[in-house]
Amino acid sequence: MSNPHTHYDVIIIGAGASGLYCALTAGRRGRRVLVLDHANKVGKKILMSGGGRCNFTNYFVEPEHFISANQHFCKSALSRYPSWEFIAMVEQHKIAYHEREHGQLFCDDSAQDVVTMLLDECAAAGVQVRLNTQIEQVEVNKSDDNHNKARFHLLTGKKLSKKETANNANAPQTNYSCESLVIATGGLSIPTMGASGLGYELAQQFGHTLASIDPSLVPFTFTDKTGELLRALAGISLLVIASNARTSFKLPLLFTHRGLSGPAMLQLSNYWQTGEHIEINLLPDTDITVLLLDHKKSHPRQLIRTVLADYTNNALPKKLLTALQTTLWDDIKDTELANIKDERLIALGAAINGWQLKPSGTEGYRTAEVTRGGVTTDEVSSKTMQSNHQDGLYFIGEVLDVTGWLGGYNFQWAWASGFVCGEVV
Repeated sequence: MSNPHTHYDVIIIGAGASGLYCALTAGRRGRRVLVLDHANKVGKKILMSGGGRCNFTNYFVEPEHFISANQHFCKSALSRYPSWEFIAMVEQHKIAYHEREHGQLFCDDSAQDVVTMLLDECAAAGVQVRLNTQIEQVEVNKSDDNHNKARFHLLTGKKLSKKETANNANAPQTNYSCESLVIATGGLSIPTMGASGLGYELAQQFGHTLASIDPSLVPFTFTDKTGELLRALAGISLLVIASNARTSFKLPLLFTHRGLSGPAMLQLSNYWQTGEHIEINLLPDTDITVLLLDHKKSHPRQLIRTVLADYTNNALPKKLLTALQTTLWDDIKDTELANIKDERLIALGAAINGWQLKPSGTEGYRTAEVTRGGVTTDEVSSKTMQSNHQDGLYFIGEVLDVTGWLGGYNFQWAWASGFVCGEVV
């Protein structure tokens, strides 16, 4: 069987957000660029993001919206490719978009508009994209010839369909070589979209270390009685302040059949470690302790549930209020305020304004929007994304230890890191 050999200036592994943006940037510079991906279509995570509308960036992008062992690493790329650069491209392609809360920008119609834009830009820049391609081997040319531009050699195979596999078909192989190799493989999030650990494996092959990898921007799960309580409240949503020892967010919370989700929980998951407690202020605009003590003086015959329902504008849904009563003050649910000790009301106020819960875990990579951790940034140039261990090797996007908040930040990191890399490969 023939084993064709093809040389490119730049080969990018991964046809996602960062890979495509790097490709079109390098292609515009006249570089001969090839993008390889094992999936059957490009930009799968772009297509599913934002409920199919793609939260493609945010008006307000600052370094503090990103998590990394090196908090300064993201600054150079983000400052050289701010969000308005990507917005300008979106507008140039006449893609209608709108702003939601906290500066988040979404397509009016479909995330497919963003993918089509990226592919059109790649095509205009002469970029080639090959899908259904497995990376079987990556090697470095050991030659001392500095003029040999075939620095990397890749052996690839065609990803066979189920039918081809059943018929014992042989996968045709192709050899590629390139001067610059860019790893844009993403993380482990949402394996049904084709996520794999290839990028991490290649990083380690070239001597890179990995910051601890975890699913992130992901719902929390609970077991035992807490799990039963939360399941019974599935579908209820309310504005809360969710916090732990490191940070807090005032955002909506959603009760689910598995535990807790919604923007508040997804954001907090970026900062959560297994075994830690989280705290939820269920009525962030009301000091419950003050409310109960004041009503004990002014309306001593009232019940706790009456005060919490009638004097908070019914901020707590009735079903949630009943569940909290069963959990927190079942023994005094029919006791008038006058007959409840102040200490008990103070403790109850603290429990509602600071509900302590200990998640048993998260829903994992199956539903996580991103992977926290990745290739250690101390071993990569923040200006070019080039490896400090291997000339011509670059890492961009989610494979690096840079994780953005919910709200378009991870896409902005993809565009920015892809841009600065595409400028130099």
